[in-house]
Amino acid sequence: MANSKYEYVKSFEVEDEIMLPNIIVVNIDGRDFSRFSEMHEFMKPNDKRALELMNDCAKMVSEQFPDIIFSYGFSNEYSFVFKKETNFYQRRASKIFSLIISYFSSVYVTKWKEFFPQTEMRFPPSFQSQVISCASMEVLQAYLAWRQRECHLSNQYNTCLWELIRNGKSGKEAEEILKGTHKQDKNELLYEGFNINYKEQEAIFRQGTCILKTEVQHIVKYNKDGSPVQRLRMKAIKVHSKNIASRSFWNDYLCLCRELGQFAEDVNKIKPDYVKSFLHGSKMMPSTWIVIRIDGCHFHRFSDVHEFEKPNDAQALNLMNSCAVGVLEEFRDIVFSYGVSDEYSFVLKKESQLYQRRSSEIVSAIVSLFSSMYTIKWKEFFPQKELKHVPYFDGRAVCYPTSEILLDYLAWRQVDCHINNQYNTCFWMLVKSGKSKSEAQNYLKGTQSQEKNELLTQLSGIIDYYNTLPLMFRRGSSVFWHMHDDEKMANRGNEPVRKCCKVVVEHCNIIEKSFWEAHPDILGEKLSCWKPLRCTFPSDSHHLTRRVTCCDCEVSKFARYDNLSPLEQPSTNCL
Repeated sequence: MANSKYEYVKSFEVEDEIMLPNIIVVNIDGRDFSRFSEMHEFMKPNDKRALELMNDCAKMVSEQFPDIIFSYGFSNEYSFVFKKETNFYQRRASKIFSLIISYFSSVYVTKWKEFFPQTEMRFPPSFQSQVISCASMEVLQAYLAWRQRECHLSNQYNTCLWELIRNGKSGKEAEEILKGTHKQDKNELLYEGFNINYKEQEAIFRQGTCILKTEVQHIVKYNKDGSPVQRLRMKAIKVHSKNIASRSFWNDYLCLCRELGQFAEDVNKIKPDYVKSFLHGSKMMPSTWIVIRIDGCHFHRFSDVHEFEKPNDAQALNLMNSCAVGVLEEFRDIVFSYGVSDEYSFVLKKESQLYQRRSSEIVSAIVSLFSSMYTIKWKEFFPQKELKHVPYFDGRAVCYPTSEILLDYLAWRQVDCHINNQYNTCFWMLVKSGKSKSEAQNYLKGTQSQEKNELLTQLSGIIDYYNTLPLMFRRGSSVFWHMHDDEKMANRGNEPVRKCCKVVVEHCNIIEKSFWEAHPDILGEKLSCWKPLRCTFPSDSHHLTRRVTCCDCEVSKFARYDNLSPLEQPSTNCL
């Protein structure tokens, strides 16, 4: 990120490193998957295709991130266990879980057609995530035992529920019949009422699925005589086990014992409250502005592989903007967002109680939805290009106590946009003129803004060339809710005109106070005391470029447990 006078705002960022020797576990859980499964007509109580899709996504995550040594999943949830000594992204919790959930979300979309070739994805799937910091192997063992017990209990309950419904009971009647029943009662109901032996159900339903790494011989080349040269390589495999927390299962796999450790004894009693005490996360400070900043991971390589135009690809930027619009439409607590290149910042209102202000739930939900939307919308913006690599992002949450500091944060990002874009425009113009990349870098080293402007004029033959570039390149994109009169109501004579909301995308100067004075409803506060720091910014600051999308005044499109973390939500088997 470029240097600017606004960089003091970085001091509000808080590191969330998980210290050694804690074992890192990332749990992801489907967000509003009850509705997702209904909309896509998943079979009840289990859809094997949907479960295998989850398993395939988990396997790809394990292959993408080598430090993940073991994974366990059922229904619409998965837990990823990192090797004990991992330094994956320096053990920062927010970066770890956001990368995992982003990659998982994008893969879920890309693999959808493999498992549901006849079903169109009707809306983007999204997940929530959090980190469990296991202080010892005993805590990890208790966690895995707890999750597998949840798999069994939820599957047994849902199997009974849906058999009762299929045989004429209403949902409420079925729930009433099952109220207060124990495991044995449910087994007897299934066997005597429906001739189903629960123990003969497929293991994927009853036991969940494990993805673990094992060493296999891999052919790396062939000798001159045709004989293969083999090396040991780690390979992800899927297995099912009745008790994944038992010594007999765990200690049979050398890679698990080597990278994590052994289980000393079997778990006799599962205590969920004990395990929940190791959940890593915190609530954001009340009455502060929450900013969620997401940033593309390895997007230099991603843009090269997909041959984005340099230094700016308008379609790629419009794709990012479209995803941001979708995020605002889904999370009504987001009042403003600003994006540039492969980065976006989302501002939640001061009084927001989204997910009870728990940072991991907020960050993961936004990153996940953004990632799946990016993958879904790819063909809309690049109809002639295949998506060759999975796009994924990392994210973090930062609190800013006052509107003045929040606006300085946004000014920092826009100044950064200008500095980087001016440099990149010069760099790529030099490269296209015949210089190598290293020559272009050396040529620009130490140059100031005015010198870059003169260089652009010289290379292009156009006076003040930089200011002729599209505003989206120079200023980034601002996305926010805009109040307007309902045109349908305005045409009905004396009837009172209703106010309506719509999301707009603008490319404007958000450093100047005039923008915020023109849109007082964004922050809902007077800004008389705020004075922006002095900086140089391109001219024509009052010119706006607006794109209006989707007027939607409904409170929410998706019903969900916004105030519950994934591991606190009711145990249901959506699949």
